[in-house]
Amino acid sequence: MLVLSRRPDQKIVFPNIGITIEVLRVRGNIVKLGVDAPPEIKVLRDEVASRLPAENTTTSASSAKSPVTAASPSAAAASSEQEARNREFRHSLANRLNGATLALHLLKKQLSMGSITDVESTFERLLSQLQSVESQLHAPSSGGGMRALVVEDDSNERELLAGFLRMSGFEVVTAQDGCAALDLLRATDRPDVVLLDMRMPRCSGPETLQQIRRDPALEGLKVFAISGSKPEEYDIQTGPQGIDRWFAKPLDPESLVREMARELKVTSSSV
Repeated sequence: MLVLSRRPDQKIVFPNIGITIEVLRVRGNIVKLGVDAPPEIKVLRDEVASRLPAENTTTSASSAKSPVTAASPSAAAASSEQEARNREFRHSLANRLNGATLALHLLKKQLSMGSITDVESTFERLLSQLQSVESQLHAPSSGGGMRALVVEDDSNERELLAGFLRMSGFEVVTAQDGCAALDLLRATDRPDVVLLDMRMPRCSGPETLQQIRRDPALEGLKVFAISGSKPEEYDIQTGPQGIDRWFAKPLDPESLVREMARELKVTSSSV
């Protein structure tokens, strides 16, 4: 269990589920909280939530259905098993989100009534529920177990991108510059793709790319540039002997993951 003490303007962040709780103000026995959450997670004052129908305060599964096509018995059985797992996952997730919602409503009620002695235990329960949701959502399958090496000198950008890729199902290793990346490539199992920043103080992106393309052991390795500059500034060719893809900063991480998955699946299917 995570127990935290926070001052005004300090936050508690759940990056994997997009929830941020910020202490805005403390005055006497009143604590003002700000809660930033995705649209699918309802955050309501207790007096508002109590007036809503029960079904509006919990997460429900989507009612959209895909077109039905003929399938073999084995494929139908596999599809049925997958659907059963999906239903179980959605049910479990809905319960955890509902628990977090109830804990949040109780916390707001206690704060509004000045029940400071009860706030700590309720807050701990809220954190526990959110951590459970975060853990349950921790392993989506977009990357399908593909391995990515993120090479970026800015530690904040590096860890944020690595975290997003892990959440998308990729196995991720990181390097702070080209030299560290080349050492990793020579000492560890080859990744499926390298995401390479172009401007780095020690062994830049173009220099790192040149070393990768000269190494027979790394032949055919996918290298995607991540840069705020344009490709023509570096006079780097596109394709197997240069950069496979160029992604401009600021990144659209969802688009990046989609393109990575598409490129890597094409490569795997052609082998």
